[in-house]
Amino acid sequence: MKFNSLLIFTIATVLILGCSKQESVSQPSASPAATATASPSPAKSGVIKSGTFVSGEHPTQGTASIAIRNGKAYLELDESFKTSDKGPDLVVILHRSDDVIGSTKPHAYPIQEPDYVVLAPLEKFSGTQSYPIPDNINLADYKSAGIWCRKFNATFGAAAFK
Repeated sequence: MKFNSLLIFTIATVLILGCSKQESVSQPSASPAATATASPSPAKSGVIKSGTFVSGEHPTQGTASIAIRNGKAYLELDESFKTSDKGPDLVVILHRSDDVIGSTKPHAYPIQEPDYVVLAPLEKFSGTQSYPIPDNINLADYKSAGIWCRKFNATFGAAAFK
C-alpha cells in the first residue's frame, strides 16, 4: 500500500514539474529567440518607439508601441487597434523588417521563421492591450510589430516603428 502511494505521489510530482517546465519553455520554441539581451534600463520609462498598422491579409488599424514600464518592455496596442476576427491562431509578433507588408507577397503576406519572434496569442480583435516582451529580446533587432495567423502564415497587418 505504501508503494502504491509513493508511486502515485512520484507520478503526480513528475507531471506537475513536467507541465510547469513545458510552459516556461513553450514560448521560445514557438519562435526564434534573439541571442542578444536588451534589458531596458530601469531609469527609462515611457514609449520608446511606435508605428501605425498597415493592412495585409485583412484590414488592420491602430498604433503599436514599445513602452518601458517599471524597467520592463511591453508591446502596446492602442484603443484604435482593430483587426479581423477571421483567422485562427492569431499571434502578436515583433518582426525584423520595417516593411513587412511591402516586402512580402499578397494576398497572405507570408513571413519567414528567422525574421520574427512571437510574443503571445492575440488577446482580442480590438482595443487597448499590452504584451510583455521577454528580456532576451534585443529591441534594436526588431523594426515592426505584426498580427500574424500562424496556421496559414498570413500577416493580417504590420506597424513599422519610428
